[in-house]
Amino acid sequence: MAQIKRHAAAKWQGSGKDGSGSLTTPSGVLKDTPYGFKSRFEDGKGTNPEELIAAAHAGCFSMATAFQLSGAGHPPETLDCDADLTMEQIPGGWKIAAIHLVLKAKVPGLEDAKFQELAKGAKENCPVSKLLNAEITLDARLV
Repeated sequence: MAQIKRHAAAKWQGSGKDGSGSLTTPSGVLKDTPYGFKSRFEDGKGTNPEELIAAAHAGCFSMATAFQLSGAGHPPETLDCDADLTMEQIPGGWKIAAIHLVLKAKVPGLEDAKFQELAKGAKENCPVSKLLNAEITLDARLV
């Protein structure tokens, strides 16, 4: 069985609310990128884990959709995807409760019913969707 491994590193200093951290990836896309309580729960500078998960899901789903469409003989011209992540406070902490994917796709010659089928398959089978223990909804439109 084939495997691909990826790496990311986080550094944290201080308490949960008053501390701060940074994230780094070997690719250099994230290099000591700041994150902390304010960027996670308020409007502070930096990123946060949920923003990165939403970005990862939008990217993964878009690529999975491109593969689904191309495999069906309809390579897309463009796929624009937003991922709206919802966190809920529960007893003992927080959880990622849902992600709503909004896809606008330009795919010449493809009927909407087939597009919806392929987009649904991509949503269900992209690796990030499979990872998340959250409700994942999709609004997919041809443009």
